[in-house]
Amino acid sequence: VVPFASFYKPLFSLLPHRETFTQDGHRMEMAVEVSRALSQRDPNLVLSSAFKLCITQRDLASLQEGSWLNDEVINFYLSLVMTRSSSVGQGLKVYSFSTFFFPKLHGGGHAAVKRWTKAVDLFQYDIILVPLHLGVHWSLAVNLPRFMGLYLREEHKARKHQDLDECKWTVGSLRASEIPQQKNGSDCGVFACKYADYIAQGRPLTFRQCHMPLFRKLMIWEILNQRLL
Repeated sequence: VVPFASFYKPLFSLLPHRETFTQDGHRMEMAVEVSRALSQRDPNLVLSSAFKLCITQRDLASLQEGSWLNDEVINFYLSLVMTRSSSVGQGLKVYSFSTFFFPKLHGGGHAAVKRWTKAVDLFQYDIILVPLHLGVHWSLAVNLPRFMGLYLREEHKARKHQDLDECKWTVGSLRASEIPQQKNGSDCGVFACKYADYIAQGRPLTFRQCHMPLFRKLMIWEILNQRLL
C-alpha cells in the first residue's frame, strides 16, 4: 500500500474546492482510514454497502494509482452523487443510470430498458447522467446526447401519453478546451466520476490531471463513509 501522506498536502492546496476539509488533523485521519482499507488482505471483504451494492477490498483497490475503475465503484460513486442531490433542497435534481444501462439500451432500444425507470419520472430531473464504457475507456454522457434522444422521446410518450417538448430541456455544450483532459491511460473512470460530481453541483470543471492521485484517495474515503466531501 502506498500512503498518500507524502503528497496529499501540496495537492490538497490545489483542489478547486474542499475548503472545509483542509485541517491537518482531519486529513491525517482520512489518510489512515484509506490506508487501513487498502491493506486488508481479504479481497472479498465487504468494506461498504449501500444502494443495493457492496464494495469489497478488491473494488476499492481499483482506485489505487494506475488501476482502472470497475463498474461497482463507478455505480456506487454515482449513487452518492444522486443521494447528495436529493438531500440539497434547492440544488439540481440529478438522476444517474448504472453502467449496465447503455449496453442494454444500445442492444435493444427503449423496450429493453423501459422497466429500469418504471418507478422513476426522468422528466422531474434537471440532470441525467449516463456512464459509458467504450471498450477500454470510461466516459460520461450528460442530459440529452444524441443516442438518448429517441429513448427519452419514447419514455415520455409511454409515461405522459404525449410528445416530449424538447425545447423545455436546456442542453449546453462545452468546447474541448473547457473540459479537463486525461493525460494517461488509467484515469478515465476517475475523470468520469468527477465530471458527475462537479456537474451535479453546477460547478465549473476546474480540476486537472494533477488532481487525480488525490481524488482517487478521497473517493476511497467517500465510499467508505458513504458521503461526498
